[in-house]
Amino acid sequence: MKLSKLIIGAGMALSLAMTPVAAQERISIGTGGTGGLFYIIGAGMADMLNKHLPNASARAEVTGASVENIRRVAEGQMTFGFSSSSTLYEASVGEGPFDAALPVSAMAYLYPAVLQIATTADTGIVTMADLAGKRINLGPPGSNSAVLGQRLLEAHGVFDPSNVQFISYNEGTAALMNGTLDATVVLAGAPTAALIDLGAQRDLHLIPIDADAAAPMIAQYPFYQYYEIPAGTYAGQDEAVLAINDPATIFTVTSAPEETVYGITKAIFDNLAELATIHPQAAEIAIPTATNTPIPLHPGAQRYFDEAAQ
Repeated sequence: MKLSKLIIGAGMALSLAMTPVAAQERISIGTGGTGGLFYIIGAGMADMLNKHLPNASARAEVTGASVENIRRVAEGQMTFGFSSSSTLYEASVGEGPFDAALPVSAMAYLYPAVLQIATTADTGIVTMADLAGKRINLGPPGSNSAVLGQRLLEAHGVFDPSNVQFISYNEGTAALMNGTLDATVVLAGAPTAALIDLGAQRDLHLIPIDADAAAPMIAQYPFYQYYEIPAGTYAGQDEAVLAINDPATIFTVTSAPEETVYGITKAIFDNLAELATIHPQAAEIAIPTATNTPIPLHPGAQRYFDEAAQ
């Protein structure tokens, strides 16, 4: 009797030992460089997924940002990624750096990335028209800021290739302060550190766009949006300033399983208060604006936001 109980007990123990543990789902997130906002918020999302999504093992990957993220997600090398709205739209239709349309779907609009055109009071520049013949930095060559900056100057009739430079944001603000440039741009959430530092040393002036002049550009490039930088965003900024927004988005491959995308979206957006502690810009992420994406939402993300709206 005792022997039979021992045999039964041993059999049960062996059976339990052989029961498979639920496999962890590996989630790879394409972000950007370690100093950029894509990586900071992406790493925060990875921590949240590991905490709130059962059997998930999430990790933020350092990448070259939007274009690389899109290509790797489309090839199945990463689960989802960060991108500017303009680059994501171009990937979906095979334009810009993409030779053919890629199978990508949006997951959510995150936060605004605003093209802020800055000068100082001593230049006498007040409007976009005043930039005619002036020296202006449009940001690093090939960057989203350089592309948008050129399109915006062209829309206002003040683009002159001989007067533009393509240097980093920090180099641009330094050149503005030492008088070798008349204006510079930064594509980022507002306020941004480069312009906060500029405003601490000079009398900063943000140049508003002309909505009527920009309208044909927005019609041609529907991923851009008008955005109003609130008064008081920077020291001495007493009035709201109209600008152009190229929002940050997250996206995935269209063939991604609906349940996977639903679970990721839910884990992020059910815990936005926690995400907001990661960086001030993360506090801009909200359910009411999340569906304002440049391309259609993935069915898993759409399902979550439909439920959230009920």
